[in-house]
Amino acid sequence: MKYKLNLITLALLAPASFMATAGGYGLAEANTENVKFDKWVCKGCTVETGTTGSIGVGVGYNSEEDIKSANAFKSDNEFAGKLDADINYKGDKGYRASIEATDLGMDNGRADINVGKQGTYNINLNYRSIATYKSNDALTPYQGIGGNDLTLPDNWVTAGSSSQMPMLYSSLNPFELSLQRERAGLGFEYQTESLFTTFVNYQREEKSGIKQASGSFFNQSMMLAEPVDYTTDTLEAGIKLKGDNWFTSLNYNGSSFKNGNSQLSYDNAFNPTFGAQTRGYMSLDPDNEAHTVSLMGQFNDSVTAVSGRLMVGKMSQDQDFVTSGYGYQLPADSLDASVDLTGMNLKAVTRINRELRLNGSYDYSDRKNNTQVEEWTQISINETNGQVAYNTPYDHTSHRVKVGADYRINYGMKLDAGYEFKRDERSYQDREVTDDTNLWARFRVNSFEKWDMWVKGSFSHRDGSDYEASEWTSKEQNQLLRKYYLADRDRSQIEARVSYTPIDELTVDFGARYALDDYKNTEIGLTESEDTSYDANLSYMFSADVMFNAFYNHQVIKSAQSGSSNFATATWQADIEDNIDVMGAGLSYNNLMDSRLRLGLDYTYSDSDSTTQVRQGITGDYGDYFAKIHNVNLYAQYQATEKMGLRLDYKIEKYLDNDAANDIAPDAIWNVVGFGSNSHDYTAHMIMLSMSYKL
Repeated sequence: MKYKLNLITLALLAPASFMATAGGYGLAEANTENVKFDKWVCKGCTVETGTTGSIGVGVGYNSEEDIKSANAFKSDNEFAGKLDADINYKGDKGYRASIEATDLGMDNGRADINVGKQGTYNINLNYRSIATYKSNDALTPYQGIGGNDLTLPDNWVTAGSSSQMPMLYSSLNPFELSLQRERAGLGFEYQTESLFTTFVNYQREEKSGIKQASGSFFNQSMMLAEPVDYTTDTLEAGIKLKGDNWFTSLNYNGSSFKNGNSQLSYDNAFNPTFGAQTRGYMSLDPDNEAHTVSLMGQFNDSVTAVSGRLMVGKMSQDQDFVTSGYGYQLPADSLDASVDLTGMNLKAVTRINRELRLNGSYDYSDRKNNTQVEEWTQISINETNGQVAYNTPYDHTSHRVKVGADYRINYGMKLDAGYEFKRDERSYQDREVTDDTNLWARFRVNSFEKWDMWVKGSFSHRDGSDYEASEWTSKEQNQLLRKYYLADRDRSQIEARVSYTPIDELTVDFGARYALDDYKNTEIGLTESEDTSYDANLSYMFSADVMFNAFYNHQVIKSAQSGSSNFATATWQADIEDNIDVMGAGLSYNNLMDSRLRLGLDYTYSDSDSTTQVRQGITGDYGDYFAKIHNVNLYAQYQATEKMGLRLDYKIEKYLDNDAANDIAPDAIWNVVGFGSNSHDYTAHMIMLSMSYKL
């Protein structure tokens, strides 16, 4: 059958063409001789092409004296520059390109570049830098900081205690404890018009800096500056297949870690006693590899969704041992460590009817250590010196089952509940099997016009196999000691949240949580932990141009612990209380100066403190710890022209902490040479001027 084709018949045939083709009524059968294709113009279907977005640059001045402020200001330089970009390109044949950059050039910046053709391929280049700063006032008498060979000055005089070292204070030099990471990656994804998609991503991360370590000779120790020179290469590749209601993929993930330093050598600052050496050596993080292959799949229809994943992998480490300074024969040249990984998970969700939905999942993971067990000669400060010890090949298997249900009682009222079970099997542990069960329920009401609220309660219980120490764990351990992550425990928890919108301009949100952990069968160790927290959030629009928001969070964690000073029943108790307060507020004023100017102020404050009291006949205060941080950001944003905008930021951070562990003089402990005080008390300022241009 022949018939004329026009716009109307085309519109009708388009969705039915696949069915009609089977009966000989496809579009190929249509008579298109008299159709005027040049008249088919869809003015509303025009796809805009070209380049859009914005690019910006900024320069700032940083008054920091304590380098820790660089964690907030994203730069440890006195003058810092940055580049921001959000650029998109669209071609007329589906070609796409985008550039996104945030704080590029700062210590914590990132960039992403994507180039490709929509629905066909995409090439991605990415970069990120991450820096963390601890202190620039650490003190050490060692020379060669940043390298793997630390030496004392030529005129160094050893002594039996740190306080008796005559050259200690005159030899101290400050150095920086900080870590910098740079990560760069290249990725490619290819799609076909069929079901097939493939991808490959490569990433390299280089980590450098100095971190804190310690070296010892019998019972005498020195704090050391350990060099960090890590390189990690990661490769991901996979194949994806996708249908109308199903999806599957086969993926590979591999990583290779390399350390530029295999060992750290250092001089002995103390008198060599009991046969100790004048030089010490310690091995650093060894080179290693990890490889996994996983198969994923998902199926869903209008009623049920099922997904699953199978994973197998291997981790290995075969770097040669560091033997410098070790006077015993080794049973092997390297550990030749090998760990096999196996994992599986299944998830399913189904809707029984409009009111009821059921869900369930099962997760399995197994870690099997295949490393050969060898005999090793110990070097120790006690009577076990020279005796044989064995490396322990720890295995771990975990099973987790979850089932749950969502039930809509009526409009605006919903009840959901669930049950969870987890079994952990560990080899060569004080407790080889632990079982955790958890039962929870939540009730939600949002049927009221201005209210949305829910409350959730749960109870969990942990027990397991007999608890006993073994020769693989510690023969010197108190038989009454229970490690908190293996001990019997009952946990009760309740939490609730209420959101209220009395008027369109105002929203108030409040939440609270309480949890109690009872380690009822523990005599030595953690016996109880109580966690209470609540938070409040407020958002208010004074007008269409003025917006205010504020938040407050408070948390208290109380812990009780029992210990023994005679290797028997409990002789002392400790009460630890941690308090954390975080609050903040923000105010913005828009559309000033003929809608060209925006002013804003953001403020946050956090205060954390910890106190420990020990009772053994009398009560003593172990010492307080606190950290207080004020952050202020005052900004003005001005649209100078239709395309160019200016922004001025003024930031302040006021930081104060008191940590006894970080406030110790280099010779405060007789058998330790320390880094000195690393507490912080500063007020830092930063001002930054930015300019953006709209393309």
